[in-house]
Amino acid sequence: MPPLVRVALPVPVTRLFDYRPADRLPAPGCRVLVPFGRRRLVGVVVGIIAEAQVAPERLKSLLAVLDETPLLDAELMGSLAWAADYWLGAPGEVYAQALPLALREPRPCPDPHPEAWTLTAAGHAALAAGRRRGTSLALLAALAGGACRAGELDAAVPGWRAAARRLAGAGLIERATAAPAAAPAPLPAPVLGTEQQAAVDAVAASFGRFQPFLLDGVTGSGKTEVYLALIARALAAGRQSLVLVPEIGLAPQTARRLRERLGVPVEVLHSGLAEGERARAWLRARCGEAKVILGTRSAVFTPLPDAGLIVVDEEHDAAYKQQEGFRYHARDLALVRARALGVPVLLGSATPALETLANVEAGRYRALHLRARPRAAQAPTVRIVDLRAQTLEHGLTPALLAAVGTTVARGEQALVFKNRRGYAPVLLCHACGWHADCPRCERPLTLYATRRLLQCHHCGHQAPVPSLCPHCGAAALKPQGQGTERLEEALARHFPAVPVIRVDRETTRRRNAFEDLLGTLAEDRPAILVGTQMLAKGHDLPNLTLVAIVGVDEGLYSVDFRAGERLAQLIVQVAGRAGRAAKPGQVLLQTHHPDHPLLRELLAHGYAAASRSLLAERRAAALPPYAHQVLLRAEAPQAQAVEAFLAAARAALSPPPGLRVAGPMPAPMPRRAGRARGQLLLEADRRAELHAALRPWAEGLGALPAAHRVRWSLDVDPIDLY
Repeated sequence: MPPLVRVALPVPVTRLFDYRPADRLPAPGCRVLVPFGRRRLVGVVVGIIAEAQVAPERLKSLLAVLDETPLLDAELMGSLAWAADYWLGAPGEVYAQALPLALREPRPCPDPHPEAWTLTAAGHAALAAGRRRGTSLALLAALAGGACRAGELDAAVPGWRAAARRLAGAGLIERATAAPAAAPAPLPAPVLGTEQQAAVDAVAASFGRFQPFLLDGVTGSGKTEVYLALIARALAAGRQSLVLVPEIGLAPQTARRLRERLGVPVEVLHSGLAEGERARAWLRARCGEAKVILGTRSAVFTPLPDAGLIVVDEEHDAAYKQQEGFRYHARDLALVRARALGVPVLLGSATPALETLANVEAGRYRALHLRARPRAAQAPTVRIVDLRAQTLEHGLTPALLAAVGTTVARGEQALVFKNRRGYAPVLLCHACGWHADCPRCERPLTLYATRRLLQCHHCGHQAPVPSLCPHCGAAALKPQGQGTERLEEALARHFPAVPVIRVDRETTRRRNAFEDLLGTLAEDRPAILVGTQMLAKGHDLPNLTLVAIVGVDEGLYSVDFRAGERLAQLIVQVAGRAGRAAKPGQVLLQTHHPDHPLLRELLAHGYAAASRSLLAERRAAALPPYAHQVLLRAEAPQAQAVEAFLAAARAALSPPPGLRVAGPMPAPMPRRAGRARGQLLLEADRRAELHAALRPWAEGLGALPAAHRVRWSLDVDPIDLY
């Protein structure tokens, strides 16, 4: 029997599919177009086999082989297979996740080089004859001096693409290979401090073999300079470096620093890019042409044929965990890939995740410490502002307002941090107690005053702001609590001569808005920033000397066992924005609980001491990282369907000794977007025990009769139990 082709298809099942080859036998890692029921799907070849899973006469043939050579190399194929097994993903969906959207279509790969256009001989003649008008004439004129990249045409001839299609159809212009962009002369590197140099030497000594490192550096200690020095060494050896950052907002400034310092092109991969642009950058990395790749979570799937180094900046950040579909963790997958590639991986953070610290404690990772701020005279001073018995102005104490006033009077900048967007989290009737709830989630709707609407932050439901109370008809509707919009209004009224800049999801929706907002901050001018956690990490604002954190108490008494860790990380990260240059910084924490043990230990002894206490609590309670969890979530329009499925799932589980099962139980948020929600939590002290019981159980869940009436998912190592 001739060889057969085993294919992973982007469908939510754990099996692979066998096909007869067409005109030629594709290699593993190539894309193929196949018939699947009444559809045609693009799949990835995972192997060539001699015997099929079904009778040979039932097999269909491939429709087309889309690639001459594999898009996914052996290392990436192996890492993806491991990831699908560990995080219980459908293999075909995992392989598809590794490809940019443009490469999931049944089309040949695009040219990896930047799009460019040039005039043909006929185009030169048409320009000289002046037979074109409007945008077509402007495009011909723009190309008269030679080939232009698409980005240059975007700036020079807005709306040029429609004209390009007409002119290309007439044979007047054609696609061209863009000349490589001239590399800027690299800027000189600063002299590294003793601790920085020791960190660089330690990681560089591991080039060519797998070794995980934790770069534990206080905010402002120069972790980025360590990354830059190591990437420069990898470049000198002709090797590729992959740098992961948690947020799109951090990518532009990081890319700029990399380009300026290293003097080489930096490929950027994140969801904000046009799909063609993203695919071309991915392909340049695949062929080894791209030497420095910067991206967010999904960039961990980038091919690295000449890998030398992987860096995960802000490794503690929850944004590295995918919360929908294939629920992988980019930091952990980066470690798996680094092992397979035989390269060091550097995890950087001022507030390392407790899981990472436990790995250091166990000897699996090597810790490198940066305890000093090279450019700052001293660490910022931190002061607690006791809210008890205080008169507040929109949630701001007189002490906070006075500190902001003193700061801007010196010509410096202040950040007022509140991790809640909108104007107010609740709209309340002062007469009868009615408050605006989301009808789909049974949670309060957030008031947005400037847009005059109420919005649910869980499902997106919107409603107009009523003029009278719908319950009693009184005109006594009052906003309760504060969001960034209300703080912006209060501060602008209090400091009318000072720019107040709000940075949250509402003000940064359009492309490049985040960079544009920060670009309005003159380094030598006073300003007040109001922002959410978007401003908590990575941003270097030299004239920012005061940080005031409003709403600390929200994280002190949460039901989530990770709340203490996240609050400590948030405080340290936000506080780290102050006093990063030569000017001293100050941090104010407003709280009703000034004597809370976590706050006191954090302020007296720092994050390291607080994390040791939190780890001791986790160990005593047998919680991660000293235990391992899998969460089965289910949701349906009716609670009875959720309860029936979870009960059936629990009955189908035969837990071995050491496996603990909690539930079935309602989710902490039992209804969202009109759907009832429930969950079942599995825990074990040893990961191997958990997965041994999990795999056969997970494969049978879809066959349960009750499974067809719910939407369910399995989350391995969940970071959010909601």
